[in-house]
Amino acid sequence: MKDKVRVAGGQGFWGDLLTAPIDQVRGGQIDYLMLDYLAEVTMSIVQKQKQRDPKAGYARDFVSLMREILPDCVEKNIKVLSNAGGVNVKGCAEAIKDVAVELGLNGRVKIGVVTGDDVLGRLTEFLDGGVAIDNMDTGESLSEILDKVQSANVYLGAQPLVEALDKGAQIIVGGRLTDTGLTLAPLMHEFGWRFDDWDKVAAGTIGGHIIECGGQCSGGNCQFDWEAIPDLANIGFPIVEAYPNGEFVITKHENTGGLVNIPSIKEQLLYEMGDPKSYITPDVIADFTTIQLAGEGENRVRVSGIKGNKNTDFYKVSVAYTGGWKAVGTLVYAYPQAFEKAKAADAILRARLDKLGLRFDTILTEFVGVNATHGHLSGEPRADIPEVQLRFGVRGQSKADVERFTKELAPLILTGPPAVTGFAGGRPKVEEIMAYFPALIPKSLIETKVEIIEA
Repeated sequence: MKDKVRVAGGQGFWGDLLTAPIDQVRGGQIDYLMLDYLAEVTMSIVQKQKQRDPKAGYARDFVSLMREILPDCVEKNIKVLSNAGGVNVKGCAEAIKDVAVELGLNGRVKIGVVTGDDVLGRLTEFLDGGVAIDNMDTGESLSEILDKVQSANVYLGAQPLVEALDKGAQIIVGGRLTDTGLTLAPLMHEFGWRFDDWDKVAAGTIGGHIIECGGQCSGGNCQFDWEAIPDLANIGFPIVEAYPNGEFVITKHENTGGLVNIPSIKEQLLYEMGDPKSYITPDVIADFTTIQLAGEGENRVRVSGIKGNKNTDFYKVSVAYTGGWKAVGTLVYAYPQAFEKAKAADAILRARLDKLGLRFDTILTEFVGVNATHGHLSGEPRADIPEVQLRFGVRGQSKADVERFTKELAPLILTGPPAVTGFAGGRPKVEEIMAYFPALIPKSLIETKVEIIEA
């Protein structure tokens, strides 16, 4: 058993800093690289991609990245865990295999393929079998929107990832794997932690939670003394340096920008926080109130004292469904009386939409530069501000009505308040809305599968 394991966070979302995972692999010693690609809305996006092209449906950026770093990973024995597989996990794995062959690494790479999270094709079976799948926020039954569903995926935990590592996988590809499980699994594999050792499982989970958003815990998006954070252009992404007793240190590679200290870690710990005593994942219920933080030198924070409780008998399932149509457009009004002009334009546009008899579920106006960020808490502006962007959006079930709205914004240029600009982008784009339906489903209904593909 190793005396410590270093798991590096390579990205916080699909579209994060492209150089970060490369820097993690080449900038110093690590044992594992975890890459989080999937958010709730991402699943519906990749599902629609697969509907258009059966070979699509996964994060193609992951394949490009592996073409860059796979030789380094093989040479340094760095293992990579990702949920880049989206809704076409096997297709993604085969693409990685092709990259390995292309790079002359065939015979040296084992790819772990984790499936079982995608339950889109089983929803009718579940409902017909009497399984209650209800919206956790509203209580609405899935049956009420079943014909609109685009994707449905359960959040799998660390167990199949540990199985893949135990089978010798160097690169692991899965679908809707939890962010935290991508870090927890290497620690369980290396240290031999039991799945019912709740304190240690909670520790690994919290380690994963801290680094799951990439540079957000190493100086990015930090509120405290943000102007003093050094060299964000060269920000170092975080690393969990974990130990067999469940303690770990959050750090980053030397000679990189950003900052790891107690305030930066505290900010990330509060991310997505509900009940701090009951942070629920498929693997454990972690108690965030037990976390102890201690500075341990420059860019090193030790995390200890973590307690956990038995996990639940349910998986969370993320369902995305078609929720109508939307369009958002903007115009900018200039000094003097910029805010008054923007408010007048808003009133004129609403009156015209009403006269046309268009039906929308929601009409939303924001005055960027006045109240778009803080809403009603902003109050009235204290002075005549130089410019205000009117951002006007509608959503509704009728695509035709939303399309008609897009033709009403431009006429304000010559038929509304003066000193307007920002219209060169043309008419707003009509977009399909992907609505979110969170639910629970018994774990006993879900079967995960782990395969190993040898390149």
